[in-house]
Amino acid sequence: MSMTLAAVLGGAAGAVALVGAVTIACVLWRMHHRRASRASEPNSSDPSLQVSQSIRPSLRGCSSYSFDAQGARCFTLEELGQAANYFNALNFIGAGKFGDVYKGLLNDMIVAIKRRPAAPSQEFIQEVEYLSSIRHRNLVSLLGYCQDSGLQMLVYEYVPNGSISAHLYGASQTPSEKLEFKHRLSIAHGAAKGLAFLHSLSPPLLHTDFKTANLLVDENFAPKVADAGLRNFLSKIGGNGQKMTADDLFLDPGINEVQELTEKSDVYSFGVFLLELVSGQAAAEFQFIGPHESIIKWAQSYHDLKDISDLVDAKIEGRFTTEGVREFLRLAARCLSPPPGFGRPPMSVVVAELDRILEKERSLTTFMGEATPSVTLGSELFTS
Repeated sequence: MSMTLAAVLGGAAGAVALVGAVTIACVLWRMHHRRASRASEPNSSDPSLQVSQSIRPSLRGCSSYSFDAQGARCFTLEELGQAANYFNALNFIGAGKFGDVYKGLLNDMIVAIKRRPAAPSQEFIQEVEYLSSIRHRNLVSLLGYCQDSGLQMLVYEYVPNGSISAHLYGASQTPSEKLEFKHRLSIAHGAAKGLAFLHSLSPPLLHTDFKTANLLVDENFAPKVADAGLRNFLSKIGGNGQKMTADDLFLDPGINEVQELTEKSDVYSFGVFLLELVSGQAAAEFQFIGPHESIIKWAQSYHDLKDISDLVDAKIEGRFTTEGVREFLRLAARCLSPPPGFGRPPMSVVVAELDRILEKERSLTTFMGEATPSVTLGSELFTS
């Protein structure tokens, strides 16, 4: 019995020794294999090159870099190509400061994809990360990005009814559309809230290119400010974002004196927008401003104006209160105060004033009664 037990113990010890020997051999082989692999990699001993190699894929696409900032994500070139039908002309919806814009479908969501030829850069990713974190119901959201194959792309939420400028005096305008004054007030109020939110950030984010064409409206004609901070974004990553022309009627005239845009510059642009909104005319075609008069001069002489009929869009004639329009124009004149713009109110005050005028106008007008049938669907704010 004792001899049998000794045999068993001896066999077990031998098995343990064999397993240990095999394990040591495997470890030694793996260490040798790793050394050989590292020796075959060029410049592998330089830590800085190892870091740059790990970053490089993130500049080309999404193979090793992604982030989730307020829902933004890194898309691949193939994903966006499929979404926009490989950027077919039928998906083209316009062009802007960043580049051509295409409509696409991503995960059952319609998006607007802006693209331009540009070399990849880490600054692009950093700026996208910042702008995509800024969300407000009256701002068009930046959802994601892609940079690959010499292209940079931005993915925004799609706003179906286009710009309000198209509905006021552009190609989308039809004679049957009557966007009433209180609805224009509501659009102005929402746009002001979007700009006020940008100015409330720390540090404040300037829009620097606010205009009627950059104010989009959704299926319910709720306003969303587009291209917030895009001009400055392009100047940082290398683009045409800082190009400003003297004939841009939305541009603060004070920029020619101080060469610096401020919150007051956005307020001035908003004042021009208010005039377009109430008149239904593009600023370049204002009929209530003489050929030798500027917008600033109109604002300075506003208090001498006795008849407002020449200023109000004919399509809303009789569908407003005179006092409401006068208060609206008084606010526009304040926004258009001459440089350096000390008389211009902050956007938070503009929001409060528009809210007050809107509530007063709603309480005094009853034009949406049974005698005025409304058009539903995407244009429920219009009446016929």
